Amino acid sequence: MDSQAADHTRSPPSVREAGPNTAIAIDAISSDGFKTWRRATTTRENIEQGRAYYNKPSPEDPPEKHTPSSLLQCHRKLAYRKSNAPRETEMAHGILWVGSQIEEEIVLPYLRDAVADCGLFVTNSLYVDFEVASNAGDLVVKGSTDPVVVDADGTPVLPTEVKTKQSIDHLRSPNEHHKAQLHAYMVGLSRKHDIDLRRGCLIYGARDSFDLKVFDVEFDDEFWENTVVAWASDHTAYRVGDGLPPADARFGWECDFCAYRERCGEGDLPVHDRGHSGFVPFVEYPRAEVTDHLAAKTDVALTPTLASLYPDLAEEHDVVRWRCTACEATFNHDQVDWGGTRTEPPLCAVCASNDRLVELTVPWPPRVNANHGGDRQ
Repeated sequence: MDSQAADHTRSPPSVREAGPNTAIAIDAISSDGFKTWRRATTTRENIEQGRAYYNKPSPEDPPEKHTPSSLLQCHRKLAYRKSNAPRETEMAHGILWVGSQIEEEIVLPYLRDAVADCGLFVTNSLYVDFEVASNAGDLVVKGSTDPVVVDADGTPVLPTEVKTKQSIDHLRSPNEHHKAQLHAYMVGLSRKHDIDLRRGCLIYGARDSFDLKVFDVEFDDEFWENTVVAWASDHTAYRVGDGLPPADARFGWECDFCAYRERCGEGDLPVHDRGHSGFVPFVEYPRAEVTDHLAAKTDVALTPTLASLYPDLAEEHDVVRWRCTACEATFNHDQVDWGGTRTEPPLCAVCASNDRLVELTVPWPPRVNANHGGDRQ
């Protein structure tokens, strides 16, 4: 038998089993582990880049201060955000990251090439800081723009605002909130450079196709004064007062995506018009929101729901006690056997021993006098 034939009769080489390493690798990779890694990585990067203050709760903005990106939004949602109320959902970091990538990798290169033959340039961003008179007094608008087309001297020629959507196939007109943002850029840059900018571009990028749709926006004095400045004046007045701003029906489309639905009263729980401090019972807040709120509001305690979700935090912070509204008995969160279903609160053991079925409750965030403005949904 020749050597080639002999080769076919040999047994295949043995395959070495992966052994315990596979299980070790699988155990090391998890959703919770990723969240912990990402938060630790972000914290370290902020420190290394001189932005350690990003790792702390945001300071509350004074009532008269506005940013271009906050204009023409739901007054109540914005008040919750500016007062460090805990978000009930995760931040849309993925959408924000994709939006940033589209702006940096697609829109900026396109703009630079598009205006190069005109002897113009594009700067990543410029800063605006200006005052505007209103019925609530002088307001301050501060913030950074999106890319701005400039001349060789760096004088602004055309500000832009870049937004992303999942798809732009059916987009027919720009959002008024985005128009307000672009108007603020035009006003701020005009005052800063002593020019009169009257046109800007709203650029929408599609996350599904990377296509762009561009809208030419001309400055509208009536829209700026009667809509944008009027909104900012109202918002400042709401925040100066002791009450809660209205949940405005004009911005009702935001409710489905709002991170404060339950606190506001647009969710499934029997609660409404709650203030900025404390956790709404039965809501499973993201861990980062819990730790940030505990850092911002030192008098806040965890709910039993959160103590169950994050037992390590329950060892470090106070947890509110279950209370029976009938017999006034109270129980530690770990004394109550409860499945965690928010539609089925636990029953009072004391009342149950007396053949009474009474649900336990925990303190709710305090209700605040609400200005509904005649528009509440």
